[in-house]
Amino acid sequence: MNPAGPDHVGDPVSRVSSVNVPNALTVARLLCVPVLIWCLSTPDLRWWAVVIFVVASATDFVDGAVARRYSQVTNFGKVADPIADKALTGVALIGLSILGDLWWWVTLVILVREVGITLLRMWVIRIGVIPASRGGKAKTVTQMIAISMLLAPVTSVWWLDAAYGVMAIALALTVVTGCDYVIRVVRMRSAA
Repeated sequence: MNPAGPDHVGDPVSRVSSVNVPNALTVARLLCVPVLIWCLSTPDLRWWAVVIFVVASATDFVDGAVARRYSQVTNFGKVADPIADKALTGVALIGLSILGDLWWWVTLVILVREVGITLLRMWVIRIGVIPASRGGKAKTVTQMIAISMLLAPVTSVWWLDAAYGVMAIALALTVVTGCDYVIRVVRMRSAA
């Protein structure tokens, strides 16, 4: 799920140590998940939740680009990167729903799509890799913006209207790109 470049799963694995900068960024993103939970559970730390989410999300843009540029793509990174992405996004969405700032059905639609696509990727990995589409990249960026806006403890009507508007776009992109991915998987399986 890297909007900055091709999908990690399709990258050739380099013969380098798994101890490298891209993997360190991925691990840092995973370590941000419990910190995000803590910040969301403490009302006075909502702005810190925004900072943690934005910084952790930014590592998703950087880790893949660095891994490809310096030939540091590893099997660990291919597995850990999407897990870190889903954990960060999932915790933020669930936290927002628990706090009453996002409808549960929105969270469930996004999480079902993300987990479903991950399972489909594992199902077809032996046949080939379906790279992330432009729509998938736009979905990721839009989700990150919407979640960041909803995490912010801003209560003005215009801000909330804008945040829910961006989330509506993210939700539409989530559903459309999920359907597109399923169609591409079915075609790949049929051609195999």
